[in-house]
Amino acid sequence: MNENRLLGLAWISPYIIGLIVFTAFPFISSFFLSFTEYDLMSPPVFNGIENYRYMFTEDTLFWKSMGVTFAYVFLTIPLKLAFALGIAFVLNFKLRGIGFFRTAYYIPSILGSSVAIAVLWRALFAIDGLLNSFIGVFGLDPINWLGEPSLALMSVTLLRVWQFGSAMVIFLAALQNVPQSQYEAAMIDGASKWQMFMKVTVPLITPVIFFNFIMQTTQAFQEFTGPYVITGGGPTYYTYLFSLYIYDTAFKYFDMGYGAALAWVLFLVVAVFASVAFKSSKYWVFYSADKGGKNG
Repeated sequence: MNENRLLGLAWISPYIIGLIVFTAFPFISSFFLSFTEYDLMSPPVFNGIENYRYMFTEDTLFWKSMGVTFAYVFLTIPLKLAFALGIAFVLNFKLRGIGFFRTAYYIPSILGSSVAIAVLWRALFAIDGLLNSFIGVFGLDPINWLGEPSLALMSVTLLRVWQFGSAMVIFLAALQNVPQSQYEAAMIDGASKWQMFMKVTVPLITPVIFFNFIMQTTQAFQEFTGPYVITGGGPTYYTYLFSLYIYDTAFKYFDMGYGAALAWVLFLVVAVFASVAFKSSKYWVFYSADKGGKNG
């Protein structure tokens, strides 16, 4: 028994060491650094809550980047989940070649967060890019997609929405697990296709909708690569997500103490958002075939 325990510890020790070194230690140390003035060139100097006081009372860029982040989240999440569920619904039908389309729609979620795709996206929406070349065929003037504030945010948002493949696969698995007997009962009651979708399909997959909502929201709050490569936060900070502000503060201006404080604020925002979502889930997430039995 002791040998088995030692063998088990030996197998999981790389994970435990990695968790401590790369997750637990940075997590704890960043909390303490958030109460210091630290620029990497000199030892941290404790300054109490000065970082947080300045953040909430004097830092206008903090509020600007936080507002952009919330706008980005509220734009991308509904669109991404709607696309994912709609495509999953179509792919749930037994059609010829459906396996190819399932794979094709999933690929963007694997490649979409890469720097290479972000560079291609920037080239696509550039003033002399492919998109403007296409609309030029119809005699239209080129559009400054990345230079106009509202259009720049939309262009970055579309990249996030395009990566709906992972959510789609999860929705597809949920749709395939909906009991056929539920549809048959609804058809006997004279329900239309739309009524079956809204009254049968949606309630039965609410746990998966909730899971996708939490995962996609958490990832959206932490989005970095796309906006950083495509617009760099411009024009005039209209795509300057909070994650970009943290990066610039810590690694461009080397204000590690203030960067740590910003990171902890983002962590708390996501935690509060997730907590509210979990609290509200009891009103709309159904964990059984009986819609009257919530969470039970």
